[in-house]
Amino acid sequence: MEPKRLGLLRELVPQAHTIGFLLNPSFTQAESQLADMRQAARAMNLAITVFRANTDQEIDAAFEAIAQQRVPALVVGAKPFFDTRRKELVALAARNAVPAIYHFREYADDGGLMSYGLNFADVYRLVGVYTGKVLKGAKPGELPVMQATKFEFVINLKTAKALGVQISDNLLSLADAVIE
Repeated sequence: MEPKRLGLLRELVPQAHTIGFLLNPSFTQAESQLADMRQAARAMNLAITVFRANTDQEIDAAFEAIAQQRVPALVVGAKPFFDTRRKELVALAARNAVPAIYHFREYADDGGLMSYGLNFADVYRLVGVYTGKVLKGAKPGELPVMQATKFEFVINLKTAKALGVQISDNLLSLADAVIE
């Protein structure tokens, strides 16, 4: 999903040659996320600057470095640690005037610029389907693995205006929801 987020952010700031990536190194999927980002960045002829944060102090230090290096845009990696600090991350991105994309809608609802991720209503529906099958006697180990197929892209126009970022008509047309 990070490559998709990178592509959406690239469309937002096409003049950028470098994009920041905030990553939590303790997340079990961190190296996989980073490898996916690097591969996608190469395909888009972009450089990735990685900022690693595993504590509140490291998050603050990462945003200080983002400001000092004048990183034009930021992808925030998916990680529950970041989710518990959602409002702080959104506030730091706003304070440092860095356009950022996050992995689920609540970030955009809380003032983040953009989010792209799973549609949790669809995920919960899939859980209900599984539960129904188990309650009707199916053995959980024999059920096929189901993956979410619905994703949502949300843009917060209030945040775009505050950041002085122009959202293209193409991005707006791709959005599942626009917060005004």
